[in-house]
Amino acid sequence: MGHDHSHGVASLGARHRGRLWIVLGLATAVMLLEAVASWYTHSLALLSDAAHVAGDTLGIAMALAAITAVQRDAANRHLLRAPRKPRRTFGMYRLEVLAALANTLLLFGVAGFVAVQAIVRLQNPPEVESLPMLAVAIVGLIANIAALLLLRPGAAESINVRGAYFEVLGDALGSVGVIAAAVIIWFTGWYYVDSIIAVAVGLFILPRAARLGRDALRILLQHAPAGVSVAEVEDALGTLDGVKEVHDLHLWTLTSGMDVATVHLALRSDADPGSVLTDAQKTLATRFGISHTTVQIEPGSPGRACDRPAW
Repeated sequence: MGHDHSHGVASLGARHRGRLWIVLGLATAVMLLEAVASWYTHSLALLSDAAHVAGDTLGIAMALAAITAVQRDAANRHLLRAPRKPRRTFGMYRLEVLAALANTLLLFGVAGFVAVQAIVRLQNPPEVESLPMLAVAIVGLIANIAALLLLRPGAAESINVRGAYFEVLGDALGSVGVIAAAVIIWFTGWYYVDSIIAVAVGLFILPRAARLGRDALRILLQHAPAGVSVAEVEDALGTLDGVKEVHDLHLWTLTSGMDVATVHLALRSDADPGSVLTDAQKTLATRFGISHTTVQIEPGSPGRACDRPAW
């Protein structure tokens, strides 16, 4: 039996915790400013953007809470002096994925709320103060651009940071829409555009939210890692020198950047178990990027094969 546990850091999202805190501060400030401004200007587009930022604020707060919980759990596990049997044998890495899924639900909820409000207001659009609306939207856009620059490095490696990035991206585009609506109202007095932009802002982010939710569900349902073919992994292990059969192969993702594999390798009678174990772990790590592996070796002598589970 062989194990390889190359975790690196407790959580990839933890590398960007400081940036997330800055973005949380920016999002909170913009949310409060736009909420007050939407009441003063009677702008649904501003309210839509404020609602999206509110979702961002809660989502980023959950992301930070998940990252903190993961780090604290990992620290506690390393500080324990007396031997004990931990209940969370994989730590709390999945909290990041759960937070990303919660962010998805928040985005869909905000989009639905704005759509309902827009339908009501289209029947009798109120007068909107365009100049204050424009000024607040410009401030929001500047804050969103700063947040995007802060989150971009981590969006490629952590599903949690990617969730925050997509939310802020939606807010930035929402701010552009609010700016456009304010300019149109200023020059034409056509107040219907405020509700139209509000709905457009709500609908724009939905495909991205759906993609984020799909990625989170893929991890929670323990699908094979994205971009990794189970058949290719099985073939690669089956062609190793000394391997007679590959079975009970399981591949899944624990959290962003942490793929896991377990497999049983039945060997020929003349095979060297140690060499096969080393080759199998090296193949999984270098060719497929799976560093956390458990490989069970079954020597070729009679009576040594494992009892396969019914599932």
